[in-house]
Amino acid sequence: MTATTAPKITYTATSEQLEEMHQAFDQALAEVRGELGRAYPMLIGGRERTTGATFEVRAPHDRSLLLATFPAGTKADVDDAVAAAKAAYPAWAGLPYGRRVEIIRGAASLIRERKFRLAALLILEAGKNRAEAIGEVEEGADLLDEYAGQMEEHAGYVTELASLDPAERNRSVLRPFGVWAVLAPFNFPHALSAGMSAGALVAGNTVVFKPASATPIAGYELARCFLDAGVPGGAFNFVTGSGEAVGDPLGHHPDVDGAIFTGSKEVGMALYKTFSGAFPKPVITEMGGKNPTIVTRNADLSKAVEGVARSAFGFSGQKCSACSRVYVERPVYDDFVGQLSERARELTVGDPAERDTYLGPVIDDRAVDRFEEAVAGATDGGGTVRAGGERLTGPAYDGGTFVAPTVVDGLPVDHELFKRELFLPFVTVAPVDSLDEALRLANDTEYGLTAGIFTEDQAEIERFFDRIEAGVVYANRKGGATTGAWPGCQSFSGWKGSGSSGKGGLGPYYVQQFLREQSRTVVVGDEPEDLLAEEQAGE
Repeated sequence: MTATTAPKITYTATSEQLEEMHQAFDQALAEVRGELGRAYPMLIGGRERTTGATFEVRAPHDRSLLLATFPAGTKADVDDAVAAAKAAYPAWAGLPYGRRVEIIRGAASLIRERKFRLAALLILEAGKNRAEAIGEVEEGADLLDEYAGQMEEHAGYVTELASLDPAERNRSVLRPFGVWAVLAPFNFPHALSAGMSAGALVAGNTVVFKPASATPIAGYELARCFLDAGVPGGAFNFVTGSGEAVGDPLGHHPDVDGAIFTGSKEVGMALYKTFSGAFPKPVITEMGGKNPTIVTRNADLSKAVEGVARSAFGFSGQKCSACSRVYVERPVYDDFVGQLSERARELTVGDPAERDTYLGPVIDDRAVDRFEEAVAGATDGGGTVRAGGERLTGPAYDGGTFVAPTVVDGLPVDHELFKRELFLPFVTVAPVDSLDEALRLANDTEYGLTAGIFTEDQAEIERFFDRIEAGVVYANRKGGATTGAWPGCQSFSGWKGSGSSGKGGLGPYYVQQFLREQSRTVVVGDEPEDLLAEEQAGE
């Protein structure tokens, strides 16, 4: 089976859709296991770079398993990477936009050719199950195609404008900024890194990319896809290391012209407030969520239970879009909580490489600590653990960081567990007396990323859409109550504390954020058509 004939796997794929890919995936997993322990380099200016100091990457499902070592980069490495990106910028920005589109689409093709290998690495490195890992790689390729298509659709973002003078020709041209820092999270180390980098690159910017230290293998493999497709080495640079040693110097470098970050609200807001220096510079922060689902008395409970379970527990709740709180009208509350708790207990937790595993490990010991603190906070606050609530132990679990999918009810609606993002397979449920009450509670948060509703009443759906304060909203989505956005299908835009731009990834306004407007006026002479042809050739 080749990447071109294999079925596309998304986050809402069914078991039937998954069966066809297992054989090819097993072969790729065996090949990847044969490479474990490899020492990876940074990639700066098209050259591999190693350092004396390194850090280890270990599998969260088995911490004894050394996956790789990476250079522990320094400020000097950041300086060199930024200098390489700055030097490469004029040539990369000067390419006709169609050539950049061609290169980015070539990188998308390479991702699809390598998708089983890339997915196998995600399983080992991030602890994703098969569907989540392959879906992420598919999304990465689609993101590249989507953003390349936006450049093409808008003819390189050149727009003819009106003129009050017959001798003048006016145009609006969107131009790149220069060097962009791309700061990626651990939870979607391929897709989010691919999307952020591609948006900057296809617009004509150059990139210095830092992956999360928990998942740098995915970052290296993505870098190879870009470089192998023809992105010049200086136009895309890959640096690794800690946030203090590499992330902070990169995010505040005077020669970095723009920055994009995906991660926590705390880190994102700190970057947003401190990024600009002597003059404003663009910074795009894509941050967290405390995403609600509303279940009304008119809901189909089978849809609601499955949609919430998939959204709350997929990838162990380690998605900024995960459903972490549910407001249910009282007439159906007990049935819903009972069925959701039963569904949580049915989910298979284990080695993410196994076919039947639904939840793998959480990313590290700090996540386990947050889980145990949340469980203690729930019981201390008067809540009842209806399912889960424990760190899993035994031969299948002792080597990793496994926790049970957890459902809690009985907490007051102002409890911190209805407010604080946990990034865990942990969902709190509360009864409400009306849709209006549910909407008020759903909006009572500093976040505004995703939200969902289950109801068979169309008027309730419209009221939900009109009043919910979130950028990505779903009604009756059994495949994921608040999760599962896809490039070109759902824009992924955070409101309030979930994002700084209001223009989401995956959507039609994304690439524009990596460009700035220049108004051009030319007073034409005797040969305006020749002048027009010369300008178009230079775009």
